[in-house]
Formats: sequence, C-alpha cells, structure tokens
Amino acid sequence: MSIYSREMLLRSRDVDMFRRLRTSELFRLLQEASITHTEQLGMGREKTLDKGLLWILLLQRAEIDRMPEYDEKIILKSWPGTTMHLLFPRYYSMETEAGEHLLSASALWGLVDQNTRKMIFPEKYGIVIDGVSTGEEIGLPSAPRRIECTQSVPFTVPFSYVDINGHMNNAHYFDLAEDCIPAAAGGEALKSIKIEYVSEARCGESFTVFWGESGGTYFITGEGERPVFRMALSYS
Repeated sequence: MSIYSREMLLRSRDVDMFRRLRTSELFRLLQEASITHTEQLGMGREKTLDKGLLWILLLQRAEIDRMPEYDEKIILKSWPGTTMHLLFPRYYSMETEAGEHLLSASALWGLVDQNTRKMIFPEKYGIVIDGVSTGEEIGLPSAPRRIECTQSVPFTVPFSYVDINGHMNNAHYFDLAEDCIPAAAGGEALKSIKIEYVSEARCGESFTVFWGESGGTYFITGEGERPVFRMALSYS
C-alpha cells in the first residue's frame, strides 16, 4: 500500500478536442489518487472530514513528456513523501501499458479546520503518513515566476465548479486558464505546469483573471479582494 497504482482506459469524457487527456482531468485523476491512497493508508474521512478537517492543495507541479490520448491504457502511480511539519508532499507518475513514461508530478498538501479555514498541526489529530522514496521523484513545486500580464477577463465561480470543501475545485483552475489563453485551443502540446493556490474561491465569488505570455510560457493569475491563484503553463 506504500505506492498507489491504478490502471485505466481513457474514454471520450477524459480527453479534449485533440483527443489528448484534458489538463483538468489529469489533475482530477491526481487528486483522486491522493485521496484514495490516503484512505488506504488509514487516514480517511473518519480521521479528517468527520472531525472537521479538510485536505487542501497548496502547490502543484507537472513535467510532461506526452499527454496520453483517447482509448489509450495508462497506469497512474502515487506515493507520499516525508511530512514537512504542516505539509504533506506527494509524488505521481504516469506511464503507458507498454512502459512509456508520460509524465511526473508533485504536490504539497495541507489540512485546515473547516470552520476557521486555518492550517492545523496534523500530529495533534493523530494524522501520520510515512514517506516513501522511489528515486523517481521530481522536485517539489514552487510558486510560478510572474510574467507581465497583458490580458484580463472577469470571472465568477459557478456552482458546478465547487467541491465538497465548499470552494472551487483545483482541477477547474485549469479549465479556466485554458479557456483564456490561445495555446490549448490551438492544439499546442503542454509540457510543464506550476500552480500556487493562494486562497479559496467560494461559490459566486468574483475575481479578475490576468494573463501574459513569454517564450511559450503563459502566466495566469486570479486577483480579487485577495490573490486567488497563480499558474504557469509552458507549451511547445
């Protein structure tokens, strides 16, 4: 159980108009793997959600060799890193059935009190996850480098984007970003991703999305009464 592994066949609902795995679906799969594996390790909802604690994402990173395509069988793996005080590192890899490496990813997770929305000390609640080292880990995520933003559009969080934690789900930030910038709709291949989730966006909350591009990398940020997110997407 120290390494989670799931084999799946990509269906039409998983891919975009170019028949490649949709970016938001990739991150939904990573989130699902994280939650499922955490439950398998004995740290499920009875330890967290049922006690008013919510798992949240702080930072994510992905390096992509190739996005898998429609009707392709893939294997997704995930494993925890060594806990860093309040932070829970997690790593991911994806490959084809034949063993072709597709992508690697990493994330930093934390736990917050659902009422105060403040981070908690996990050891006080008996939440312990032992780390694993495989030698295949990419570096942990960091905040994306800012690029001058030249475009903007207003955005309001719809009901359909809100998850069990009462805020906009992390995967939908990629739908929002790729709906704004021209690279994804133009069929360019996504090669790397960095995202920092700065603060929650609740149902009905409005903010402005700003973006700019330099050398094939797009910087996208959400700014309202407070910063919401910062993202960098690099294409080739």
